Amino acid sequence: MAKRRKNGKGMLRQRKDGRWEGRVVIGYDDKGLPKTKNVLAKTKTECAEKLEKLREEYRPPSTRCKPDMLFGDYIDFWYENFCKPAVRPLTQQNYENRIYDHIIPEIGKIPLNKLSQNDLQQFYARLKKNGRRIRVEQYGPELSDRMVRACHASCRSALEKAVEDGLIRTNPAIGCKLPPKKAHEMQVLSREDLGRFLRQAKEDGFYEFFLLELGTGMRRGEMLGLQWDDLNFRTGELHVCRQVCAVDGKLEISVPKTKSSVRTIVLPPSLVAVLKEYKKTVDSRWMFPSPQNPDSPRYPTGTSDILGRLLRRAGCKRVRFHDLRHTFATMALENGMDVKTLSATIGHVSAATTLDIYSHMTDTMQMQAAVNIDRKIGGTDAQMPEVKQTLEQNTNTPVNATYEPSEPHPEPVPRKIRKSGTGCLYQINDHLWEGSFYPRLPNGKRKKFNIYAEKREQCEVKLAEMIAEKKAEIKEEKAKLKEGAD
Repeated sequence: MAKRRKNGKGMLRQRKDGRWEGRVVIGYDDKGLPKTKNVLAKTKTECAEKLEKLREEYRPPSTRCKPDMLFGDYIDFWYENFCKPAVRPLTQQNYENRIYDHIIPEIGKIPLNKLSQNDLQQFYARLKKNGRRIRVEQYGPELSDRMVRACHASCRSALEKAVEDGLIRTNPAIGCKLPPKKAHEMQVLSREDLGRFLRQAKEDGFYEFFLLELGTGMRRGEMLGLQWDDLNFRTGELHVCRQVCAVDGKLEISVPKTKSSVRTIVLPPSLVAVLKEYKKTVDSRWMFPSPQNPDSPRYPTGTSDILGRLLRRAGCKRVRFHDLRHTFATMALENGMDVKTLSATIGHVSAATTLDIYSHMTDTMQMQAAVNIDRKIGGTDAQMPEVKQTLEQNTNTPVNATYEPSEPHPEPVPRKIRKSGTGCLYQINDHLWEGSFYPRLPNGKRKKFNIYAEKREQCEVKLAEMIAEKKAEIKEEKAKLKEGAD
């Protein structure tokens, strides 16, 4: 059987007249059909040489890779042509950070065919010891194990492509010793922490956002990508179909990365009711719009800053935004949700991923199931294994419920900055409060409106009424201006 040539190498065959013909694709026409060129020779060897010259002649300059080219030039070519078109903007940014900030400056001057495993091993050691480029004062000169492994992954993938193309014989990245793979420690808020946190979130005006997060376990980008059209208030179905991420300081809105991330979550009636009331205060198609621009979602890193401030003021331990997702999953498992349903709810590719992440919970559930079987079938009095709970076990409490503490604790810290669009309150003296609203009028200028009351509660009511009245007037005036322009 004839040996099949690799894609892009062209075709060699012997014609009926005894001569050898080589043919290669040099491009495509407007209809997408291939355009070819051919060469003829008396022998197969001569024809192969002519075919290689033909390929080199019609090969674009940027793709003329040679074994002795610099590794920096090759990995740049590999990224631009094979990697970048296949990954998302945020992933592109991560690739560019490690390729252009670490890999090329350190080993980019070594010829591709001279790059050895020893060169790569020393490069990884330098990265680990003194590879950090920013925030050195805060974190020290050492680069994280995760970043070292990511640099290795990029080098290995690029060198593997070089092996496929016949530029080098073996991949020197295979067999390198790397720092151990360490996952982020999972942090989960306790029942008491949840009560304090949600009360503080309500005081600061972010109650609905974090209640929805703790009730669904959505990723941060998915939360910020929600629009009101995605929620069916009648059925409680919430469709997750887009995500928001920040790339080079700009918001990128796209579909979720995997098919399983595009999903429908059914919200409990209590949470739907909270969101229905919240919708009355939002004048935007986005569920959680930016305070500066209602036509845009919130900036992702801003929500993490808000979370840190709320946790600090509520006296809770510091956790990442993603740990709120872990908190939901842990609550769900503790309250009897099966792993398959949880996997579909939080958008994992498969239940195996869920089992891997929450093995500490599922192992305990399996032990409890075994004890129950032993009790009922074997008639024994086996002792139920203890659960290292993060929340009090309460099977009657829905996963999405609002958690209030079982013991009283201090009142939430009064917020220093009011929610955007709710005006400002000032205490002038012991018997007088002032409320002010400073909206932008249709002519582009701002104007201040004030109200006064003897007590804070009275001032809040009068201020809300005045804001609603002024917003209606501004909306009506904008409509009139639009009609006049038409």
